[in-house]
Amino acid sequence: MRIVVTGTPGSGKTILAKALGEKLDYKVINEKDFALKNSLGIFNEENELEIPIKKFQSKANAFLKKNDDVIIEGHVVCEMKLNVDKVILIRVHPEVLESRLEQRNYAPQKMMDNVFCEGIEYCKKQAVKNYSKKAIIEIESRPSFKQTLSEALNALKTAKNPKTRTF
Repeated sequence: MRIVVTGTPGSGKTILAKALGEKLDYKVINEKDFALKNSLGIFNEENELEIPIKKFQSKANAFLKKNDDVIIEGHVVCEMKLNVDKVILIRVHPEVLESRLEQRNYAPQKMMDNVFCEGIEYCKKQAVKNYSKKAIIEIESRPSFKQTLSEALNALKTAKNPKTRTF
């Protein structure tokens, strides 16, 4: 199975992807690491990697064609069409997200941009646009990471969204 884990920065996608990778014995690929390894993107004046969506999509799909049991994790992968079986969209309440980003010392403007994106469901809208609705599993980031991981594993196991929502 090929899986995408996506969501707003600070939602918990990296830790979830790593834990799922360990539990399922899947290779976990971070979008930034993949982009750097494949010479995709440039660093902007804030020292953030700007990833070209179409080029990344092409390279990632070529990789996925040759590999199974893979999780690709990142916030930009909701904006592209990758050949995957499931998309785990991790959500977090905007106030919780703001607190997490403050703890990570995000610049105020960057923090508000990400909180705004979560509030308007940007990643969800992009995922619905780019992936089959049946493939999307929407998981709420829980206060206990064990709960979040358990919900994700159960959803993958049953291939159903435990909190089905209409898109």
